[in-house]
Amino acid sequence: MTPNAANVVSYSSIRSDASSYRWTVCALLFFATTNNYVDRQILGILAPLLQKDIGWSEVQYGHIVMAFQAAYGIGVLGFGTLIDRYGTKAGYTLAILVWSIAACLHSLARSVTAFGSARFLLGLGESGNFPSAVKAVAEWFPQRERALATGIFNSGSNVGAILAPALVPALALGLGWKAAFIIVGAAGFLWVIAWIAIYRPPETTASFTPDGHSDVESSAASYPWRSLFNYPQTWANVFQSAMISPIWWFYLYWLPKFFSATYHLSLSHLGPPLVIVYSMSLVGSVTGGLLPALFLARRHSVNFSRKMSFLICAALTVPVAFVTQIHGVWQATFIIGLAAASMQGWSANSYTMVSDLFPKKAVASIVGIGTASGAVASVAFAELAGKVLEQSGSYHVLFVLAGMAYPAALASIHLLAPRWKMAEL
Repeated sequence: MTPNAANVVSYSSIRSDASSYRWTVCALLFFATTNNYVDRQILGILAPLLQKDIGWSEVQYGHIVMAFQAAYGIGVLGFGTLIDRYGTKAGYTLAILVWSIAACLHSLARSVTAFGSARFLLGLGESGNFPSAVKAVAEWFPQRERALATGIFNSGSNVGAILAPALVPALALGLGWKAAFIIVGAAGFLWVIAWIAIYRPPETTASFTPDGHSDVESSAASYPWRSLFNYPQTWANVFQSAMISPIWWFYLYWLPKFFSATYHLSLSHLGPPLVIVYSMSLVGSVTGGLLPALFLARRHSVNFSRKMSFLICAALTVPVAFVTQIHGVWQATFIIGLAAASMQGWSANSYTMVSDLFPKKAVASIVGIGTASGAVASVAFAELAGKVLEQSGSYHVLFVLAGMAYPAALASIHLLAPRWKMAEL
């Protein structure tokens, strides 16, 4: 074998190993996100049981829920900066340790204050999941594969939304609600062991180039997050997140009530429509991640590929504005499921947008800023939803806003990032 041939074989082997490894990383991100959503939903599933056992009121339960959202909005700013400064491995490890401990601490709570405190700590820990995962994708995946990788790990949120109602009631009925919190929370510790053993920063690995040096940026440095507000690309992410995040939270918190109030479904009959909606959103997350790759393969620009993917997702959410006019539960389920699938497809591309428009060492901070803006807007939307439903008893206005949010978000992205150019920090 000639030296040149040996070099080709060696280079091919390096590229093959790197490709295999980065999909292993993607699998770890998927399982972490699944765990994140199961831990997040367990309180809502057990709320009727806990309300009888602990004796909290509806208002007090609302305060417990808001404790999570407030902590999530606060924590995501800190985690974004921490991850960019100290690296994805350390940041993700800390995040899942905090939220797993918090999930287990719910089992010790005996009062509204104790549950609220555990929920606040859970929100702080869970706020580190998406900044960490998006940064890991930016570190390990080439641009053409990032949306797909993001769609795959983001689909873990839908898998968690499906698994939680399937697993948690059985654990609570068989072993008690305290054991359910402990068992679900302990799963995170197993993930941490795998993460520490498997994950390695790409700058320490000869991965992508034939001379044995990685083509990724070092994560040792980071940018002060306040300085990032000087760039229109940051505001593009802030505005789109503020417009779309409240809609997803509206689905999580009010969709069961909508089905119950509109179609008179009992608790035992709510499962199938919800499972269909979240199963469709699971497919949408992966499909939405594939869209840009298909356009790029046809030699379209990154600008066209990303925005056309956003446009397709946004267009498919519009019919949900008319869902209150639908009389059949299964027709409504399909329309809502289509919107949810498109929302998750959008989400995969919105996270990829950050890695396109910012250097890798700023990615986690930008994701944190966008997620924080979405958390603030979600709290405001929750207040609006409560007042609208209390005064009118109709979901029409809320679903109209849900149908308008994504086209408006796309308009803001195009106005603030017309050329899809990376910010020069």
